[in-house]
Amino acid sequence: MPTSTEPSVQARVDLRNVAIVAHVDHGKTTLVDAMLRQSGAFAARAEPVDRVLDSGELEREKGITILAKNTAVRRQVPDAPGGSVTINVVDTPGHADFGGEVERGLAMVDGVLLLVDASEGPLPQTRFVLRKTLAAGLPVVLVVNKVDRSDARISEVVEETHDLLLDLATDVGADDSVLDLPVVYASAVTGRASLTQPADGELPDSENLDPLFDVLLSHVPAPAVDPDAPLQALVTNLDSSSFLGRIALCRIHAGRLRKGQTVAWCRADGAGGTTVERARVTELLVTQALERVPTEEAAAGDLVAIAGIPDITIGDTLADPEDPTPLPRITVDEPAISMTIGVNNSPLSGRGGGTRLTARLVKNRLDAELVGNVSVRVLPTDKPDMWEVQGRGELALAVLVETMRREGFELTVGKPQVVTRTIDGRVHEPYEHLTVDVPEEYLGAVTQLLANRKGRMETMGGHGTGRIRLEFSVPARGLIGFRTEFLTETRGTGIAHHVFEGYRPWAGELRTRHRGSLVADRAGAVTSYAMLQLADRGTFFVEPGAEVYEGMVVGENPRAEDLDVNVCREKKLTNMRSSTADELERLARPRALSLEEALEFCAGDECVEVAPSVVRVRKVVLDAANRKREQARAKARDRAQV
Repeated sequence: MPTSTEPSVQARVDLRNVAIVAHVDHGKTTLVDAMLRQSGAFAARAEPVDRVLDSGELEREKGITILAKNTAVRRQVPDAPGGSVTINVVDTPGHADFGGEVERGLAMVDGVLLLVDASEGPLPQTRFVLRKTLAAGLPVVLVVNKVDRSDARISEVVEETHDLLLDLATDVGADDSVLDLPVVYASAVTGRASLTQPADGELPDSENLDPLFDVLLSHVPAPAVDPDAPLQALVTNLDSSSFLGRIALCRIHAGRLRKGQTVAWCRADGAGGTTVERARVTELLVTQALERVPTEEAAAGDLVAIAGIPDITIGDTLADPEDPTPLPRITVDEPAISMTIGVNNSPLSGRGGGTRLTARLVKNRLDAELVGNVSVRVLPTDKPDMWEVQGRGELALAVLVETMRREGFELTVGKPQVVTRTIDGRVHEPYEHLTVDVPEEYLGAVTQLLANRKGRMETMGGHGTGRIRLEFSVPARGLIGFRTEFLTETRGTGIAHHVFEGYRPWAGELRTRHRGSLVADRAGAVTSYAMLQLADRGTFFVEPGAEVYEGMVVGENPRAEDLDVNVCREKKLTNMRSSTADELERLARPRALSLEEALEFCAGDECVEVAPSVVRVRKVVLDAANRKREQARAKARDRAQV
């Protein structure tokens, strides 16, 4: 935020802008629900569903926040102008793959509520969001959530968070004063908070969130702004409306913004500079609870939404036409994972329920994603109908593909790869800091699993509850396809989270998949007779009657090599009867792959066919003879390099 020594700088005591940050599933959105309910944002008969800010279909299915969203809570304060204070609350994602959303959220606020689970304590994403917070110089309020968990360990979690604060303060150059932060003990699901530490597993002694609101108002500073200075408003997010078109969400840093006002639109020119154009704000909106309502004027410190500039994008500045001074653009960390996305070119293209099948439509959709997603990059490839899409992680890219699938696209998606860098003449790859929480009996299995993926254990400790926490440094390559195998090894009881750690020299050859594929050797319909004959060859992904084509992966081979199979074989008809002809033969239920599972399963020479009604794994080269020739050439190249 621009600073000034002019006497016109003043504190907006009627306003607070705060972000809620935490590791995934530590209760951010649930806490916002409770704040909205207790502020009277909903009528008694209009009680919202749980996690009201997770409005997207994918967010509700996955139980995570994907897009940062803001809401406004009004708090009655007799000493404030007008008798109330508006608290703008920005709910940010807790998953590292959506770090770009976190960074944009921090650009809108003056303070942060840091939520930490009373049992799990600080986890990788806690470190990520806290580092960003301290680097931005924002004050922190620590909220220990879920204090009523049966396995809560409140004192230890507070101490671990203080250790993390001290460690990160050293990294970003902050002083030790960051440790002087208030601690609130809360149970978001019951809407209770207290400044007095309860016993482990007990509810806070307060009946509501009043202690949290009081600490927020006293510790998070009011915006110090100059409403009479030349206008400066930074675009931090985008939305759209069928009536208004593109909507830009802005934080006003200085001056005033009015409906119908002509402003200087400062945008990037593509060459590292800035282009200034005049534009008119046709609509000005502010948030009240969950609704955006029109307003005639907003002042410095406010979070607003504006319409009327069709091509506006994140990072642009709205300024005074007489003094067009742009604010620094929002920057995010570099992408670490990439995958290719192109049109569906399989023999069953157009038969998966899709309506958007052309390269032009795919390219337009990827270009549209760039407008609202600053952490994604789209690069051309040597094929005109395929592009390389880079992002922060597998989940972020899988969410993009799943969104496009639901919009009617049919796509061919390549196996996720890491984005490498050349530093001092050597190839470097991204590394992740992985935290694993598992029952003690699975310690050996998890350690072996990560050792095979070049993971290096850094710390090991337990809480005395029969579970153990391990921390690893592992190449990002090693975590591609890790989740499914990890859940299998721990019988679904393991918890794993990771966050980007940095670039290190290439770790060498890494083989993460030790099983092969069952590949259809011809086109046709799958028969139950063929599947019965091949039942001992592996696990199938298809069921009788499904259409297959040559080169399509129809199952998993327990051995390391691929196996071409005929799943369309029909039983020969004869006039001879067998004594066992009427015996019932049962087929094992096929394994249905979700999009994430298909991407994890993919081998280097495979890709995923994605359509609205189906997800299939296939070989990149469908013809078996051509595929073998390609494999022979690849082996020859490898021998030549050695």
